[in-house]
Amino acid sequence: MYKGSITESDIRDLAFRIYEDFPVIKLIRDFAVDNGYEVYVVGGFVRDYLLGTPRADIDFSVAGDGPEFAEKLSAAIGGSEITVFRRFRTAYIRYQDFDLEFVGARKESYSEYSRNPEVIEGSFEDDIARRDFTINAMAIALSGDRRDTFTDLYNGLQDLKSGLIRTPLEPGVTFSDDPLRIMRAIRFASVLGFVIEDKTLEGIAANSERITIVTQERITEEFLKILGSPNPGAGLRLLYETGVMKHIFPEAAIMGGIEQRKDYHHKDVFYHTCEVVDNISQKTDDVWLRFAALVHDIAKPQTKKFIEGTGWTFHGHEELGAKMMKYIFRRMKLPLNRLEYVKTLVRLHLRPIALVSEEVTDSAIRRLIVEAGEALEDLMTLCRADITSKNRDKVTKFLKNYDRVMDKVREVKIKDELRAFQSPVRGDEIMQICGLKPGRTVGDIKSAIEEAILEGEIPNTYEAALLYLHSIKNKFIK
Repeated sequence: MYKGSITESDIRDLAFRIYEDFPVIKLIRDFAVDNGYEVYVVGGFVRDYLLGTPRADIDFSVAGDGPEFAEKLSAAIGGSEITVFRRFRTAYIRYQDFDLEFVGARKESYSEYSRNPEVIEGSFEDDIARRDFTINAMAIALSGDRRDTFTDLYNGLQDLKSGLIRTPLEPGVTFSDDPLRIMRAIRFASVLGFVIEDKTLEGIAANSERITIVTQERITEEFLKILGSPNPGAGLRLLYETGVMKHIFPEAAIMGGIEQRKDYHHKDVFYHTCEVVDNISQKTDDVWLRFAALVHDIAKPQTKKFIEGTGWTFHGHEELGAKMMKYIFRRMKLPLNRLEYVKTLVRLHLRPIALVSEEVTDSAIRRLIVEAGEALEDLMTLCRADITSKNRDKVTKFLKNYDRVMDKVREVKIKDELRAFQSPVRGDEIMQICGLKPGRTVGDIKSAIEEAILEGEIPNTYEAALLYLHSIKNKFIK
């Protein structure tokens, strides 16, 4: 969230500060002035500059023909790579390390069944009004009557300072026209730590079903950005509470709800899951480990059973959850190269706590090591994040239990490494040098060489082991 204070003087000088910090914008400003175009820097660049996190992709609104301006600019600055989409009055230029987008100021109209608008020429005011949120509707005029000024027709600066997500126009129209803005609103709230204004939140809820006309790829892209944000749990709760989750991820939505039977109740699995995701996000930015945290209990609703005298059980939810992953990955168009990793974490997330007992065998620990493979450390991170109790003593106890499991893992690994260690001098060579036949004595000599290496008495080389063999062989030959 914006934490600074901007004075009137800062706003007056904002354009010139941007020109100084971004010479490419000064270059475009000078070209627009010299050639009589009315051009504005708009949207996310202005927002992020004010937040102190400037970006390399910059959007420009051009009064008139945006592609024409871009083509002339491209020719003037050295024939930079340019892509034109005339239907949408848009052109892109890749220049140095910047992605520059030029859009002709436009009005948009939408049909009921598509988020792709019909585009006609409009004024700067029309162009700003079509923006999704007020914090994205701020602009810097590079030329024209407002030249070198900060323009804020919908009080986006105040919303930026207040940490508020709000639509410039009536929210119901904004989200009905382009339902992807629903995901974007929640993504901005998660990434920036902002609050969605009440009326805007009501507009999201009222239009939640409209999200189904958006392509799965775009929904998934925004969903993963929410999951990868600094506040993923907040974003997940917003998706659930506005009714969006049931349309984009129904398996997660049905985890919500608490049911009481006699003196037994089970905690709301969805909100517990949000806590787990928040916990794990304090330890990792890996979106797939976060995704595993989100889906680790995904099959609890299907396996929920009430047993008299015992209470609620969810037997087998880890195995069923792992099996569900393939369908979920395919439907959500998630990258299949992450499928096995997530399946492994879901399937094994209950295994470590079952290995706490002192009586647990090395083979059980070894099985965990083999089945988890390279995901073992991530599995333990997930298990620790799954502790959401508010009782400090319980949390401490569970964390110590997981520490004990990892101690056992390390012990077994050391034992296995020792067991796998072989003397550089082979048994047949020992028999030849010592004049022995196959038998226990050969094994004893070999073990003595291995022990000397492990104790650091000799280097782990063939030459050193051979010399050591000659020095000790008479102790074993009778």
